Amino acid sequence: MRILITGGATGLGQAIALKWAEKWVNKDKDISICIADINQERGDKTVDMLCAQGANAFYVHCDITSDSDVKALVHTIETRWGGVDYVFNNAGVATGGSLLDETIEQWQWVFDINVLGMVRVSRALLPLMRKQGSGYFINVASQAGLTPIPYMGSYNSVKAAVVSFSETMKLELAPDNINVSVVCPSFFKTNLDESMRSNNPASHKMINKFFAKADMTKEKVAESIYQQVGQGKFLILTHKLGKRAFLLKKLLPTQRYISNMLNQTKTMKRAMEKNN
Repeated sequence: MRILITGGATGLGQAIALKWAEKWVNKDKDISICIADINQERGDKTVDMLCAQGANAFYVHCDITSDSDVKALVHTIETRWGGVDYVFNNAGVATGGSLLDETIEQWQWVFDINVLGMVRVSRALLPLMRKQGSGYFINVASQAGLTPIPYMGSYNSVKAAVVSFSETMKLELAPDNINVSVVCPSFFKTNLDESMRSNNPASHKMINKFFAKADMTKEKVAESIYQQVGQGKFLILTHKLGKRAFLLKKLLPTQRYISNMLNQTKTMKRAMEKNN
């Protein structure tokens, strides 16, 4: 098993790497993992953890907004492995703020990483999968891409784009025996807030509050992903409340759903104004 994980040095990417290593090593199966990230110190630590578990692992510096970095990553993968079985498009950043808080530069920044970075990596690795006749892309989106909340316009938008892109990939690549899943987790305890950009301090406080209240760890989220990828599910929801919210959006009349969300927005707006 050959696995590439972008943004695999920390957070959910690291948890996914450790989970796959744990499962496969326990089954006495060989597993090789490439951690592609921009943080070498954290990447090296994750590689050490994986090797301690019995996996074969190595780190590659890769900024997914750089065509040359992605090209070098693919060259390394092809040279070392000759192909790749699983690609976790996990690298991403967070943004927040109202429509007027978020600058165009902030929108461009998050789109370049969270959407176009995923496109670059997928385009670059697809020929390898087609050549070997199989493969699996797992794209990490967010619950925000399915049931968006206010004051996170750019983040909601990019994650919705990832969901749509993943569905397109699923349909387009099926004839090549290449599978695709999209993961939409809700808030969980991770370090995503470290990369968050917002010109409104209240947005940082709001997001940190959501993270603090999260009832799932990254390890539990990774376990849920492992189980559902094993079942070949396309849409992977990891949180009970997320599943409920998505189901309500699908089943409720649109106007009723929007009315419910407007009530929640009023509460969030008061909290934002209080923290400003």
